[in-house]
Amino acid sequence: QVQLVESGGGSVQPGGSLRLSCAVSGVTLDGYAIGWFRQVPGKRREGVSCISNSNVWTFYRDSVKGRFTISRDDAKKMFYLQMVNLKPEDTGVYYCNLEQSNKWGQGTQVTVTS
Repeated sequence: QVQLVESGGGSVQPGGSLRLSCAVSGVTLDGYAIGWFRQVPGKRREGVSCISNSNVWTFYRDSVKGRFTISRDDAKKMFYLQMVNLKPEDTGVYYCNLEQSNKWGQGTQVTVTS
């Protein structure tokens, strides 16, 4: 049973920064690609960023490229999304997950407002 706990969200002004964390249990993380997703108001859940096992490759959607950085620490069974220069369009509930998993945590709210 995969268990995921997101944390680190909050309310910030445009241009602010946050670091989201995902704690994983129930599996050995090493072999999985992992990713961050968000539920944007009025839209379906969408992929934000993903990273392969062993940090071989990363992917970012165009709207966050250059501002967000995904990273992982398999020994700690944790992965992260560092977000800088946040914009109002980044507002949403952020979720982490593993490839091929349909088990979602509660997410963490990110709100970017003036």
